[in-house]
Amino acid sequence: MASLPSICRRHALTALGLALAALVAAACGGGRPGPADPAVQRGRAVFDRVCATCHGRDARGLPRLGKSLLGNQFTKSLSDDELVQFLKTGRPAFHELNETGVDMPPKGGDPSIPDDDLRAVVAFLRTL
Repeated sequence: MASLPSICRRHALTALGLALAALVAAACGGGRPGPADPAVQRGRAVFDRVCATCHGRDARGLPRLGKSLLGNQFTKSLSDDELVQFLKTGRPAFHELNETGVDMPPKGGDPSIPDDDLRAVVAFLRTL
């Protein structure tokens, strides 16, 4: 049977290891949620239902519709709150930054999408 000091030492080392692993994960992942996060999964579901129509299920974009969102510098340049606002507003075809000539309707054309779902879509986009 292990002595109390050796048990305490093992627990302390385990706790230290878990803390270190959490720090490394936060540093490497920027503290962003991963694909298994419930918000990301909800965002993926909303994306598939609404956004994939133009951006494709793989988010690579569809010709003459939506741009690729993989490595997209515009989405990367916005904060989460700014990106939510962009999704709420959309971008008309005549906008100077619109490169497709196709409207991006507010909320992807589904005005019933709540802000929490838009935040979940942003969480999903951050995993791309």
